Amino acid sequence: MNPLEFMLAAFGVSLAAGLFGAVLGLGGGTVVVPALTLLLGIDIRYAIGASIVSVEATSSGAGAAFVRQRLTNIRVSMLLETATTTGAVGGAVLAGVVAGRWLFLLFGALLALSALEMWRRPRHLPPARVPPDRLAERLALCGAYHDDAAGRDVRYRASHTPWGLAASACAGLVSGLLGIGGGVVKVPTMNLVMHMPFKAASATSNFMIGVTAAASAGVYFYRGDVNPYIAAPVALGVLVGAFVGARVMERARSSLLRAAFTVVLVAIAAQMVWKGLH
Repeated sequence: MNPLEFMLAAFGVSLAAGLFGAVLGLGGGTVVVPALTLLLGIDIRYAIGASIVSVEATSSGAGAAFVRQRLTNIRVSMLLETATTTGAVGGAVLAGVVAGRWLFLLFGALLALSALEMWRRPRHLPPARVPPDRLAERLALCGAYHDDAAGRDVRYRASHTPWGLAASACAGLVSGLLGIGGGVVKVPTMNLVMHMPFKAASATSNFMIGVTAAASAGVYFYRGDVNPYIAAPVALGVLVGAFVGARVMERARSSLLRAAFTVVLVAIAAQMVWKGLH
């Protein structure tokens, strides 16, 4: 494959990754890293470095659109980000000492666990049954948005805030270690644990991932894991895909998004575990 063909292939893969990342709140890296390693044969450390850059592009492209659509919960994102950024720096440091095969296996196991939880608990609790949370009430962690697909306004309030903070720290660790933005942990946490609607959880995750990636990107740049030849077409493809994904997510049904989220996680988890074992 000559340089032009490689850049076009990387752009095409990243375009799809950006679309999925924006729609499902995964940040793009969840698709970019497996695609670059499994399809294009790139070393996982350079794939993660390019993914960190692409995560910033996803957040810039989709995050702003979701804020305009009032899907993003700014209060929740700012609270959880305090824990996520701390974990992201630690994960970036660990990535320099952990063997590549263990990165594959860890990535696959994490995706499989997230998919299992989404499958076992396909719906968040309705507002009347959400457990009271004194911290969430004090910080006014509630929100509302208009769901175009359902044709109605959706109101909700967050719960289990301490568990959300703990899971966000783990999401930051995963983001820094694997270059995936932490969306595979953040979206299930906000949806299943904090009882936020899936669309709000996905949009809030997109808003957060840029800050998370920025916290660990410096470590990857310093270590030389960001190759401009790889990162440039990846970032451009993800950015374009993120803009398209923001439009798609606004009109899609939440149940369809959840099903797509689960299927994508299972498929990628299986591929990454196989790669780690072989």
